Amino acid sequence: MVSKKVKKKGKAMIHVENLTKYYNDFCAVDQINFNIKKGEILGLLGPNGAGKTTTLRMLTGYFMPTSGTIRVKDYLLDKHLLEIKKLMGYLPESAPLYHSMLVFDYLDYVARIRGMGKDERISRIRQLVDLCGLDEIMHRSINELSKGLNQRVGLAHAMMTDPEILILDEPTSGLDPNQIAEIRKIIKKIGEEKTVILSTHILSEVEATCDRVVIINKGKIVADDVMENIKQSAGQKYFIHIDLLNAAFQDVHDQFSKIEGIEKVERILEANNGSLSIRIACESPVDLRETIYQTIKQTSWVLIEFHQETKTLETVFRELTKED
Repeated sequence: MVSKKVKKKGKAMIHVENLTKYYNDFCAVDQINFNIKKGEILGLLGPNGAGKTTTLRMLTGYFMPTSGTIRVKDYLLDKHLLEIKKLMGYLPESAPLYHSMLVFDYLDYVARIRGMGKDERISRIRQLVDLCGLDEIMHRSINELSKGLNQRVGLAHAMMTDPEILILDEPTSGLDPNQIAEIRKIIKKIGEEKTVILSTHILSEVEATCDRVVIINKGKIVADDVMENIKQSAGQKYFIHIDLLNAAFQDVHDQFSKIEGIEKVERILEANNGSLSIRIACESPVDLRETIYQTIKQTSWVLIEFHQETKTLETVFRELTKED
């Protein structure tokens, strides 16, 4: 059996306390608190408009908070902004590239701005070419590249000074499945040595890439834990799917609605074979499957399908970010 490599986490690299941001009278981020450990890949997850990008822009010093504190290592954002920026690489949703330049010229230009000497520039660019898979495009114009290749060049830019922290805002937005897989692979490789914060609203992105998840909704944190703990702690609500023959929906609805702990009975579809497919929403500390089965046995209905819906990040996400 092959043992899985376990990445060691260090002490807190970033400490956020009561972080708040207002745009005039609108509260985009509302008193959020979290820590990020050294060597952790953190997924900042939430629907569009939840406050993810605003949070990242405050972490990078692009926006100053209305109130609250951000500490990176031993530095406070409001007192040591330049020192904090030196620790970070940041890739916004749209990579800020000069499209008229060749890839090599662009990366060399970025390295010069960062004050690197010739030998250091050449050595670092070679490392980034290998890391980001840029070997075949170094002498192509940036305006000829696909969005996926643009994102790789943007990653190389963000990693130029070998920062301890890498912040990525929607890094796979608009990419095709192959490009997404390539970017994920690069992020996971970077995450073996760096602290990575990954903002996205794509659930599969978080499950495939991140060690820990923070879910933010309407400016507030609604969950903060490793993936499995979030799935297990998202309340006692679960769903059961049943397919029945010789059953009318109204009769099924009336029978199951009498069972304590069943919140809702809804029809999913009626198949060509005449079966009735229903979804039962349960919220109970006990397993209601036996009670449901015994109810069916007392009728003339024929049970042809019975299963409990597996709780996924998607179902948890919907529960935590629903409107009400």
